[in-house]
Amino acid sequence: MNYNEIGKTGMRVSNLSFGASSLGGVFHDIREAEGIKAVYTAVEHGMNFIDVSPYYGHYKAETVLGKALKEIPRDKYYLSTKVGRYGKDGVNTWDYSGKRATESVYESLERLHIEYIDLINVHDVEFSDMNQVVNETLPALAELKKKGVVRHVGITDLQLENLKWIIDHSESGTVESVLNFCHYCLNDEKLADYLDYFESKNIGIINASPLSMGLLSLRGVPAWHPAPQALVEACRKAVQHCQSKNYPIEKLAIQYSVSNPRIATTLFSSANPDNVLKNIAYAEEPIDWNLVKEVQEIIGEQMRVSWANS
Repeated sequence: MNYNEIGKTGMRVSNLSFGASSLGGVFHDIREAEGIKAVYTAVEHGMNFIDVSPYYGHYKAETVLGKALKEIPRDKYYLSTKVGRYGKDGVNTWDYSGKRATESVYESLERLHIEYIDLINVHDVEFSDMNQVVNETLPALAELKKKGVVRHVGITDLQLENLKWIIDHSESGTVESVLNFCHYCLNDEKLADYLDYFESKNIGIINASPLSMGLLSLRGVPAWHPAPQALVEACRKAVQHCQSKNYPIEKLAIQYSVSNPRIATTLFSSANPDNVLKNIAYAEEPIDWNLVKEVQEIIGEQMRVSWANS
């Protein structure tokens, strides 16, 4: 597995990393023991970056991950979690106040059974008053960094424009990384347009959702997926084309998303240890660039078509 530094943080992370959203049963119910084993499998096979959030499963993902982390030496992984998005009793909530951000960090430490957080992120800034993120949320996290409670500070969002706005309006050096999803995958590589900008600010780049939240999968698009129907149909044809070549589109999608060394790491999520092993194997095999070209030609005018977050 290849390793890249996240910006100038000193964190050298595996180019394919473990997203723990599935541990919260975000996409479907999980067996907790199997989810914990998936974490062990990821770390044992070289994944040293784990990303989670209080929002995933409304605290469940952090709780399950915490059970796994109790059995893993702290120097074997970097841990990323978030503030701003929460939920209770099936109802989503948002709070980007500095007070809640500070409280949230200490709550995460307890659930995760760790003494510090390597990377704390403001979660999905598009749901915030972004001026509040600049003037309140980020300064609160910066104070926790001074205390050593967190080591580094980042922001996340689907919309790249929002990430840039926050960075442009924040004190230089405050934001050390960005996490963006569904914009460096087979059907949408818009993130590439922003690499020069982020690098000019010494900001590390984390990619997520190489399967575009299920668009690029044999299983098919989940009912909740917000993609427009024309994009869904184009991706379905791409899936069928890869299947006819006996080359799973999931394999091609993983390989494509980890292929750019300017992107520190790509997160995927699975609570199944076998899927973890399979994706690691995919990432370590050479990519078929001719097939990439064929798939993107099939997707055609639907390339870079996106959607609103939810």
